[in-house]
Amino acid sequence: GPRRCRTMALIHPLFLGGLWFATVYAGYLGLQWRKVRTVGEEISELKKEIPATVPAAVTANGEVDAAAAPSMTAAQVETKKKIDELTAERKELIAGNYKEKHNNWGSLLLAFGVTLAVEGGMNTYLRTGKLFPGPHLYAGMSITCLWAMAAGLVPEMQRGNQKARDLHIALNCVNLALFTWQIPTGLEIVGKVFQFTSWP
Repeated sequence: GPRRCRTMALIHPLFLGGLWFATVYAGYLGLQWRKVRTVGEEISELKKEIPATVPAAVTANGEVDAAAAPSMTAAQVETKKKIDELTAERKELIAGNYKEKHNNWGSLLLAFGVTLAVEGGMNTYLRTGKLFPGPHLYAGMSITCLWAMAAGLVPEMQRGNQKARDLHIALNCVNLALFTWQIPTGLEIVGKVFQFTSWP
């Protein structure tokens, strides 16, 4: 019966293992998208160091040649080179489409994460007739709440609220830390599943 069904008991740990990797990847995508903004801000600040009256030397192919601008000081030439490097880096980041990818992976995490969190508790209850309060359960409840809180900040983030962006990152860092901390206790539970259940 369902109480002894090992396959049913392993649904939660198997899919949650995949979600851990998805969380790390979504975090990477989010940081890359954040870099698009921070690099843009850095470019804007550097441009302030070059007077607007400085003429831009243009090569035959239409590119700006900072080194060929005689009216620039040595420091301004170096600043212009830095701006060009950052501009090229930002174009590569934008081409990576990290914003859309981060949004897509974040949506998948929220949908599957909440569903599997509920499934985990329901699965245990159906198989054993009770839940087992402890670190793994409490951490899982906290992670589910953190997913919801981080997602709830998205509208403010889209309006450019920097505090909401910083809090979104902080909540997800705590989430990943809790998720990682859950792994040992999850493996202990998997061990008990193999001890007390049988295939299928």
